[in-house]
Amino acid sequence: QPHKGPMAKDTGQRAEPRDTLQYVPWQPYGAADVPLAEVLRHLGLCWRYFLWWYKKTRQEKKYPFIDLLSAVPLQQIYGCPLGGIGGGTITRGWRGEFCRWQLNPGIYHYETVIADQFTVCLRRKGLTVYQQVLSVERPRTLQDWNWGYCGHYAFYHALYPRAWTVYELPGQNVVLTCRQVSPVIPHDYQDSSLPVGVFIWEVENGNDEDVEVSIMFSLQNGTGTKEDKRGGHWNEPFAFEKEGTRVAGVVLHHCTPVNPFSLAISAREKAGTRVSHFTAFNPTGSGKEVWQDLLQDGQLDSPAGESAPTEKGEVVAAAVCASCAVPARGHGTLELALAWDMPRVHFGSKEKLHLRRYTRYFSSEGDAAPALSHYALTRYEEWEKKIEEWQKPILENSQLPPWYKSALFNELYFLTDGGTIWVELPPDCCAEDVQGPAGAGLSQLLPVLREYGRFAYLEGQEYRMYNTYDVHFYASFALIMLWPKLQISLQYDIAVTVVNEDVQLRQYLMGGETAQVKLKNVVPHDIGEPGDEPWQRVNAYLVHDTANWKDLNLKFVLQVYRDYYLTQDSLYLQDMWPVCQAVMESELKFDKDNDGLIENGGFADQTYDAWVVTGASAYCGGLWLAAVCMMCKMAEVLGDRETMQKYSAILQKGKESFERLLWNGKYYNYDSSGNVTSRSIMSDQCAGQWFLGACDLDQGQFEVFPKSHVASALRTVFEKNVLGFAGGTMGAVNGMMPTGAADTSSVQSKEVWVGVVYALAATMIQEGLVEEGFHTAEGCYRTVWEKLGMAFQTPEAYCEKKVYRSLAYMRPLSIWSMQLALERRAARAPAPPAQAGAPRP
Repeated sequence: QPHKGPMAKDTGQRAEPRDTLQYVPWQPYGAADVPLAEVLRHLGLCWRYFLWWYKKTRQEKKYPFIDLLSAVPLQQIYGCPLGGIGGGTITRGWRGEFCRWQLNPGIYHYETVIADQFTVCLRRKGLTVYQQVLSVERPRTLQDWNWGYCGHYAFYHALYPRAWTVYELPGQNVVLTCRQVSPVIPHDYQDSSLPVGVFIWEVENGNDEDVEVSIMFSLQNGTGTKEDKRGGHWNEPFAFEKEGTRVAGVVLHHCTPVNPFSLAISAREKAGTRVSHFTAFNPTGSGKEVWQDLLQDGQLDSPAGESAPTEKGEVVAAAVCASCAVPARGHGTLELALAWDMPRVHFGSKEKLHLRRYTRYFSSEGDAAPALSHYALTRYEEWEKKIEEWQKPILENSQLPPWYKSALFNELYFLTDGGTIWVELPPDCCAEDVQGPAGAGLSQLLPVLREYGRFAYLEGQEYRMYNTYDVHFYASFALIMLWPKLQISLQYDIAVTVVNEDVQLRQYLMGGETAQVKLKNVVPHDIGEPGDEPWQRVNAYLVHDTANWKDLNLKFVLQVYRDYYLTQDSLYLQDMWPVCQAVMESELKFDKDNDGLIENGGFADQTYDAWVVTGASAYCGGLWLAAVCMMCKMAEVLGDRETMQKYSAILQKGKESFERLLWNGKYYNYDSSGNVTSRSIMSDQCAGQWFLGACDLDQGQFEVFPKSHVASALRTVFEKNVLGFAGGTMGAVNGMMPTGAADTSSVQSKEVWVGVVYALAATMIQEGLVEEGFHTAEGCYRTVWEKLGMAFQTPEAYCEKKVYRSLAYMRPLSIWSMQLALERRAARAPAPPAQAGAPRP
């Protein structure tokens, strides 16, 4: 249950009130204490980056794929975002403000729009006795509204995709509970795509007399940017009736040249509930006309007809009000909704028109907002039932700590709020359009994309690259466990890029070399950026030429078998098998001494792209051996005896080389270079074992890494990287020297990566170190969600002292691998002994 506190944040368990938290003013990289030169490794790269950044932002007027010169500032205000998958999101803060907007694909506006509010009006015996904006703000606009609600009478609780805000109305003996619901439902590929959110207001009247309660929902036409003043926007009231249920409200038409959209605020009419509206008012004025209208009789005047289009420089807003009588000592319910409709989208290049997934079920002409509103208000109870059925077994498991339950569900926010786009394949799309000249072997590609569409999400809200593959490797557990068809669709898109090549040339920032954008039989770093044309032009990442990265190909193979293992989709495995063979053949060139183990090239050639590694390495070497093992298993499943023999021989040699070159008696060395940091204790050294364990390939004939070595390595990481760092309270630092000092050889070695920590915790749980796994992961949760106020914007990385990097990042979705590990342990656990006298199973 939610708890009391002065506008307290609660994300699943008890949290301290906002005004007692000691928030630290953390700074993003690029600030004076961490020079940009250190992040980018040397001054020449800084200069090349600046020249590229200037051209991109000042001349082309576009967003850079990574903007190191103007990072998104940390605001400790965010709450549970609204909306399903791929249709855009709107975030409502924990104090009730609408404050983060992601409607255009991959583009964010961090604006609190002050006119977007809920207001309550109470009437007794025909007179208004209380009218209050449910906001602690005291803005300079809308001065005739009653602002400054005392936050000590409200508290907030979030468990994604739902949230609760409870308001006690001072002196009125009335309690309001606003329940916020979005249709994010595992294994649902229809309703989970809808751009809607529902607000259910429960009213408790503790008085001995009836009270009439009105909730007014006001909304500005726009997202608080300069586009709101562009002119040509207009509002119109609507009523939508279907199957005996009537919904009424206002549609706000936002008419921009590219990606126009509409917003709709509405309420459900039912017996005892009245719905009224105010079509248009000026949100930059005093607001007197709206306030007095509501104050007079607890309703709005509901004028007919649409508003005139706004003039340039003018802003317009609208309001909808739902009212009901609540009996003495009784209870009432009011239901309101917010919907948005941007069905036809262009990315930054404006080359192709894309239809969002939800247009399969609703109109693609930009007129679907009323129908979406009606659908949401008549289906939300069904959504909540499905959400509760999904979450209940975990929430009621007394063996799981409360913080974990909070983290597991709340980290899922990024699947919708990660710049996520989910589009339909055009109906006239032919095989050549999707597959390219070399993709004819993917027999299920078109059927999968036609049925489930194309899915993409950003590496992070600041790192604007779609489906960044080295990071998705970690995050993919959330997709494959909850929406497996989206993971399969994403994999097919990656497979297409593997079998084709891009003959364009590009100059890379690191070293300034010119190289081909994408080579055949090499997995891309990403499938493009929202500022260009994703899927058509891949590898937006300009820092390194990733053709020589060692982890991308391996992560494709590991995900293919993991996906097959969890879905048993044999057609998918058959399609992906030749692609896996191709990328592994490409990877074999990195085994230069033919010892069965690939070598890193003396530069940052994997996901730790600022941490140099040379020779055999624990991270890439471990991933390589795991991928070779999975090649053997896939060959066995498919009856490919020749390939199985080939990779079995490689595996045998590689295992011996890995142990000989890297095992030091306690853990696996960072690399075999012999440099001063080669004995660094890497928290991610068992990444290969993580995937093998998730697929039940960690024992018997498929045991790659000796179990005793894995256990020793994990215990060393726990002792040094976890307990030996920040008092054991902040998770696992990436690199730790045997002396007990953090590895400061690079920016990334001294960081904590939240998604890596969750993966490490999952590995510990798989290996029986359950208590250590929970302790390790808890440090990240407490740091991010409680101590530092980064709720619903979990960063990629932080250091021990006042530095973070990349807010709202993809990798922490790896927490779902912890849940998989727990479920697998529970499934393998022996049944409890039968009680005396009870029948035995």
